[in-house]
Amino acid sequence: MATKKKSAASEEPQQPQQKASGERPAKKAAGEGEARGVKQAQGAKQAQGAKQAPSAEQAPGAKQAPGPKYVPRMRKRYQEEVVPKLMSEFGITNPMAVPRLEKISVNMGLGEASRNIKILDEALEELTALAGQKPVMTRARKSIAAFKLREGMPIGARVTLRGDRMWDFLDRLISVALPRVRDFRGVKRKSFDGRGNYTMGIKDQLIFPEIDYNKVERAKGMNITITTTAGNDERALFMLRELGMPFMER
Repeated sequence: MATKKKSAASEEPQQPQQKASGERPAKKAAGEGEARGVKQAQGAKQAQGAKQAPSAEQAPGAKQAPGPKYVPRMRKRYQEEVVPKLMSEFGITNPMAVPRLEKISVNMGLGEASRNIKILDEALEELTALAGQKPVMTRARKSIAAFKLREGMPIGARVTLRGDRMWDFLDRLISVALPRVRDFRGVKRKSFDGRGNYTMGIKDQLIFPEIDYNKVERAKGMNITITTTAGNDERALFMLRELGMPFMER
């Protein structure tokens, strides 16, 4: 009987140990499940934040994809229509040898600017409006006593246009400005210099719509010189006429 009691006594304390050992895996599994749930919740939040975060294109200050490059209407006409005509008319086989526009210079001569600087300020403002870029002040190169002129005095303003601004200015000159001249019958053919460069004079700057009529106090003339790579007057005349320059018949 003693042996049975001892065995029973020895068996009784083992039961709580088994319960304790059985609870540990359950708690561990529960803890692992909670950890997994927390990690899944954090992952869901991160994924949601990544979806809501602005992309590189939507972010402020991000560089946008460049759009189509601007090509002036007159330049497009020259490349598509005038160049083939020049090559067929003069037998040019090399496209690089085709005459083209190099620059356009606009010059205002103002003798009174040496005595009244306000006239020069107006001329600079008007040239900026019609050319689209800041002009340069011209000064006397030598002294002339008869005109009360000393070397270095301001006597005018000029601006030189190249690239897209040159083509835009020529387009506005041919399409808008020249048709607004009173009793306009065309420009003269004899104004070439023998090397393919053409110069024309304008008496009134108000033919350009960019000039504000209310701010003009006096008419100011200007000279416009179109410099080309034609090399002779015949090619330059043909090129400018195809671009739309309204030359006189004779």
